[in-house]
Order: sequence, then structure tokens, then C-alpha cells
Amino acid sequence: MAIVIQEVKTKWQLYQFVKFYNDLYKDCKEFCPRLILDEMNTFNRKKNPSYDVCESVEYLAYRDGKIVGRVAGIINREANKSWNVKKVRFGWIDFIDDLEVSRALLDAVAAWGKSKGMTELNGPVGFTDWDYEGLLIEGFEYLCPMASLYNYPYYQKHMEAYGLTKENDWIEIQMQAQCETPERVLRIDKLVRERYNLRVDKVHSAKELVKKYDLKYMDMLDEAYQALYNFQPMTERQKCYYRDHYFSLLNFDFVTIVVNDKDEIVGVGVGMPDVSHALRKCKGRLFPFGWIRLLRALKAKQMDAFDLLLIGVRPDYQGMGVNAVIIADQHPYFRKYGIQRVETTSIMETNTRNIANWEMFPHKQHKRRRAYMKQI
Repeated sequence: MAIVIQEVKTKWQLYQFVKFYNDLYKDCKEFCPRLILDEMNTFNRKKNPSYDVCESVEYLAYRDGKIVGRVAGIINREANKSWNVKKVRFGWIDFIDDLEVSRALLDAVAAWGKSKGMTELNGPVGFTDWDYEGLLIEGFEYLCPMASLYNYPYYQKHMEAYGLTKENDWIEIQMQAQCETPERVLRIDKLVRERYNLRVDKVHSAKELVKKYDLKYMDMLDEAYQALYNFQPMTERQKCYYRDHYFSLLNFDFVTIVVNDKDEIVGVGVGMPDVSHALRKCKGRLFPFGWIRLLRALKAKQMDAFDLLLIGVRPDYQGMGVNAVIIADQHPYFRKYGIQRVETTSIMETNTRNIANWEMFPHKQHKRRRAYMKQI
């Protein structure tokens, strides 16, 4: 039977939209479920401040009354303005292995984008570069951490069959953590601290971080990420949202704030325990007991795996070795907590400075992600 595309208009349809991802991958051992409540809030126009600068549409694909695919279409007006483009983004795209389904989903987003004056189809990406982005094209055999998305290998052939071509690649690196801090890292750390009068200011809670720096660390990250793919300058509401969404959950042993002699923040490094095992156990549901599993994983004193979420350095300090100060601060905690492997989040393949940080440790580049583009 023909594929039927329906726009998501009700809360029940949105729940089905979110749940489809977990259902599609329920038998995949590498997959990490998404938190259903968290995903629902992402598409809540009142709760997600990205809607101050974005608009979106969500579609479900049906065959014989059964959901066989989903996709979100997104227009980020501020990012388009910053990059002087007319992109309609597609994200949250998942489907069975049927070219008719993926084509119908992408056609729906392209048609919506054209009706809004857009000329390029781009994805998979999210509302902003703080959301999940990039189609996994290498590394399907590795477990997916919470900070990344997983997709089946067949997705790539669907993108290419639709005529989408590569616009940007990211790589991910797995580092072995139970080793001595490399002498080169320690040497650069000492040299940079002395030359530029830098120090690490360790804070111990989200409350202390806000009291001491308010949104200054978010301001610095906004500056640091200007060159990132599809970057959109954050609004004040977005800064508060991402601060509360991410930083409130952290173990602050793994938060590194680097400041200069004027007490200005010039670098930030943030990571968290890999909680994917807890999410697999609770299948993406916080209630009734999923939140307990998640909290235990976040507050664990011993852990096997760790997700390095971000490193940001103020533009005028980039290339000066501030990354080494962050790494030198965090690595002893990796050993203290018994962490065996550290997973980086996606690094643009052209970001050679960031990639070079991890070449000083036993490591392997084990995953690759891709964003595609097509004229419409």
C-alpha cells in the first residue's frame, strides 16, 4: 500500500513520534534509548527556547495504519542569517529499510521548506548545534552513548539515493584512560599556565557555578563555537536552558573552568559518566524507577566509560594550549574513578587542533558522522 504522511498535530501523535525511535531499535544492542520526556519537551514550543529563533514541523509515515518512519523539518532563522543561506533542516529522521518511506519523509520536509522560501535541504541536524547531529556512517559495532545518536547502516544508502551529498563530517575518538598523563600534556599545561597567567578554578556544584559566574561560561562557549557547523548565536533564554538542562546534572569533578589573571573565563571542559547502560535498562522512561537508575549512574564513584561532552576555548586563546590545561586537570579524575575508556562527542574532521589532543593518548578514531545537503 501507498505511504501516507501525516503532520504531527496532537500530543498523542508527538508521543508516537518520539516513541518510534525507541521501538525501531528495541532489539539493537548498540542502541541507547532516548528519554521520552526529554524528547517530548524538545518539541514543546513553550519549553524549548529554540522556538524563539526556529520553526518546525513533524511528520509520521504510515503504511497499512502502522508507523514506518518519522522526520522533523526545522528552519533556524538566526543560523540562516549568520551563514547567509536558506536551509531547511531535517532531523529526528528514522525509518524502516524502504526507499519509498525515506523518500516520502524527505519530500515532505523539502516541500515544507520550499513553501517557506528555503532553497537547500540539510541534515540530519537539530534546532541548534547543541542538539544531535550527523548520520552515523562508520562505527556501527560500538555502543552508542547518551550524547550521540545511533542509526542502522542502511540509512546512508537512503540519503545517497535521494541525491543528498556530503556537506560536513565529524569523527569520534575513543581514548584509553588508565595510563599516566602524557608528559607532553603536563609540559604544555605548565608552560601555558605560566606564560598566560592561567589557572583552573574548580567549582563543586551547579549552584556555586551560577553564583560565581552567572552565564559567563555560556557566553564564552557561544564565542568559542562561532566557527562550528551551522552555528547559531545563542539567545539569553537558550543559554539559561542549556545551562539548566546539562550543568545541573554534572559531577563537578569533571567540570574544568580555566580563567586568566583578570578572572575571565578562557576555557571550559565538561564531561559525564556514560549512562547508556541505565537508559537501556529503563528503556527511555524515567518513571516509575528509571530516574533511580539514571541518578545512580550519574553519581557513581566508579565507572567504566565516560563521555567527554565539550571543550571550548575563547577565540583569542585558541591555539595557545588551553586544551592541555583542561585535559591535565581532568585526566587524574579518570584514573581516580576507574574509567577505562573516554568517548569524545563529535569533532569536525577539519578541527585538527582538537583531534591532536587525543593523539597523545592510546586512542582510536572509531566513528564517523555526516551531514548532507541538496538543492531543492
